[in-house]
Amino acid sequence: MSAMSRTLGALVLASTTWLASGAAAGTIEQIRDSKTLRIAYDPGAPPFAYVVPGSAPTAEPQGYSIELCRAIAGKLKAQLKLAELKIVYVPVNTENRFEAIATNKADLLCDSATATLSRRQIVDFSLPIFIDGASFVIRPDGPRDVKLLAGKKVGVLPGTTTEQDLRRALTGTQISAEVVLVKSNQEGIDAVEKGNVAAYFADRATLTFLLRKEKQAANLLMAETYLSVEPIALALRRGDSDFRLAVDTALSHIYRQGEITNVFKAAFGALVTPSPILASLYQISGLPD
Repeated sequence: MSAMSRTLGALVLASTTWLASGAAAGTIEQIRDSKTLRIAYDPGAPPFAYVVPGSAPTAEPQGYSIELCRAIAGKLKAQLKLAELKIVYVPVNTENRFEAIATNKADLLCDSATATLSRRQIVDFSLPIFIDGASFVIRPDGPRDVKLLAGKKVGVLPGTTTEQDLRRALTGTQISAEVVLVKSNQEGIDAVEKGNVAAYFADRATLTFLLRKEKQAANLLMAETYLSVEPIALALRRGDSDFRLAVDTALSHIYRQGEITNVFKAAFGALVTPSPILASLYQISGLPD
C-alpha cells in the first residue's frame, strides 16, 4: 500500500469516527451558536492563500480564495440573519488541510485544493471557484518538456495533485527523473534558480504569481507544457448538505451578481481579467435560485 493510500485510509477513518461519535452537529448550527466561521488556509499557496513575508504575526492572510471566503462569510451572515459573524483563520499545510476539515478543526478550506474523486472520500467540495493546471518553471537553458527531464532532478510540493500528475507523467513517458519534495513553493522556485533542480512543478497560477512578484522572474521561465487541467473548489465536511448548499448559494450569488469581479481584482490586480475559461466557469456555476 502506498503512503498516499495509507494517508487517505487514515483520513477516511478519522472522518467516519468523528461523524459516528455524535459530535457532528451541523456546521450551520455551529456557526449560528458561535457566530464564528473557521477558515482553514495554507499560508504557502499564493495567489490563492498566503501571508505576506515579513508581516506581523497577527496579519490576516490574503489571496483569491481568502477574498472569496470573506465574501461568502458576508452572505452566510445574511442567510443566517446574524448580527455579526467573526472569521477565525486556521493555518494548515498540504498534508493536514483535509484532516482539519474532516475532524472539525475548521469549517471551510480556502486555498488551492483541487476537487478530486479520491478526496471526496474525505471531504465534500463546493462549486468550482477556479480552473488551473499543473506546469513547471525552469532556467532559460532548462528542459522545456517533460520528455527532456531524464536523469534530472525535479521539485514538487508533497501531498498535492501536482505531485500525482508529475509522477504519472514520468511513469507514462518512461522518463527516469529524481523527484525532490520541497517544503514550500518558494523553496521550489529557489531550488530552480540555484540549479539544485532542473524544474519545479506547481499550479500554473501559483507559478505565475511567484514569478511576477519575485526578482527571480528575470532568471526563470514558465514552460508551455500543461500536465493537467484542474477544478479548484472549497472543501467542507463530508455529508453536511445544509452547509454545502449555503456555501454554493453564496457562491452562485457572488458569481451572478458580479461580485466575483471585485474579488478577482482584489487578488490579482485591477488590470488583470479572468481568462475566457474562467469567465465561463463563473457563468455556468452561477446557479439560479
